[in-house]
Amino acid sequence: MANTPSVAITGSGVFTPSQVITNDELVVAFNVYADRENDRRADGIASGNHEAIPRSSAEFIKSASGIEQRFVLDKAGVLDPDRMYPKLAARDDEAPSQMAEMAVAACTDALAQAGILAGEIDVVICAASNHERAYPAIAIEIQDLMGTGGFAFDMNVACSSATFGIQAAADMIRAGSIRRAIVVNPEICSAHLEWRDRDCHFIFGDVCTAVVLERDDLATGDRFIVESTRCATQFSNNIRNNDGFLRRTRDAMEDRRDMQFMQNGRKVFKEVLPLVAGHIADHMADAGWVADDLKRLWLHQANKSMNDFIGKKVLGRVPAPEEQPNILQDYANTSSAGSIIAFSQYSADMELGDKGLICSFGAGYSVGSVLLTRA
Repeated sequence: MANTPSVAITGSGVFTPSQVITNDELVVAFNVYADRENDRRADGIASGNHEAIPRSSAEFIKSASGIEQRFVLDKAGVLDPDRMYPKLAARDDEAPSQMAEMAVAACTDALAQAGILAGEIDVVICAASNHERAYPAIAIEIQDLMGTGGFAFDMNVACSSATFGIQAAADMIRAGSIRRAIVVNPEICSAHLEWRDRDCHFIFGDVCTAVVLERDDLATGDRFIVESTRCATQFSNNIRNNDGFLRRTRDAMEDRRDMQFMQNGRKVFKEVLPLVAGHIADHMADAGWVADDLKRLWLHQANKSMNDFIGKKVLGRVPAPEEQPNILQDYANTSSAGSIIAFSQYSADMELGDKGLICSFGAGYSVGSVLLTRA
């Protein structure tokens, strides 16, 4: 029986939109909206029938999340107090979709780093927390635009989509059904965020990441061996978005809050942190790894306090900044793409034999981890 082939990540790419919204800019727009709504509902607020919308501040945002800015596809729509969501023009069916366009940019960079051609890819997995249409799959459109071979499919495990996609690709390579894969994560989080909700109006940004996986014996340059992957899910309503194709079958759907991202932040913090810390500890133990083996933690970029807690739990001490790099101060939460941005930006200095961990977690609940060794 043939030996199971080793799998390696040989390239990564990041597409970053050109438009930036700072916390200060976001707060100005939100507070104009809040003041207008409070004036409009003044009588109801005075009578106790309505609650006043609290104003936001840059200090509140930084303290709550560690976020300082975010990249978006459309800044003007988000910062318009009369709109408060992005304005993305509809495209003709024959034109590249928004997500596919982002994906091609990230994939092109990942392929260049891997030193391979698009035609050498056997599968495209478009793994993201939202997809702009039901069908045809965004991944198949990316396959067509890039000229990749084989097949393609979409998948969604919310913020864990990238790591789940990596496991799916690695498993297919180990099984011998494919030789190379690209996992791409186009995240247009600005479109599912309720920018009028003070508790979450600062959380998300837009981006797209991609990683190339291939059989290690085919790789020709720098690489990271995928030593092990592990995924887990546990149902919870504490992070939820009820939008979907049944929306048109229901009444009074014009502006329902649950048609956008919603979360019970305190419950998420309380429940997800031990879930993730335990998941990582068990994965490392089963692989024979100990905390001192880890050179780098590339964690999901949702909240600095959450990452600091997880890093301390995993390492048994406060991580040094270079051990647990954060990018959320610049990118905000980019859902499944966050940990891959961190990996892409903070992996070039890793030396032969250095070990690292990619971990993502979020809605579902879901958590995925990938153990890597620089080779």
